[in-house]
Amino acid sequence: MGQVVVTLNSRTYRLECNEGEEGHLAELAEYIGTHVEEMRRNFGQVGDDRLILMAALVVTDELWALRADVENLRAQLAEARRDKSESDENARSIESQLFAKIGEAAVRLEGLNSRLTENPGGGH
Repeated sequence: MGQVVVTLNSRTYRLECNEGEEGHLAELAEYIGTHVEEMRRNFGQVGDDRLILMAALVVTDELWALRADVENLRAQLAEARRDKSESDENARSIESQLFAKIGEAAVRLEGLNSRLTENPGGGH
């Protein structure tokens, strides 16, 4: 097991973590620590538990805002995918109509070519 020593509000805590996660845990603790310090500056020394709780609430609020952003982005992505599917379907439909028109034009041209070849003088 890995261990990290964290200091929050002048108190030291020894935390255990999985091997290799020490750096990440230290970063997380530092992030919480910045919020604890901000709470201490704003509200004074109101106790370790209260400062840590307030910091945890601020971080949780950030997390919830980010979760809402992610859900919003997922919804936008789903809508964009639906729009793309509709656009692709429209493009296929237009392409099919275009091929049909080209086919009709080719048949007319072949018919015209046949008539001109059968009657090269134009009937005069």
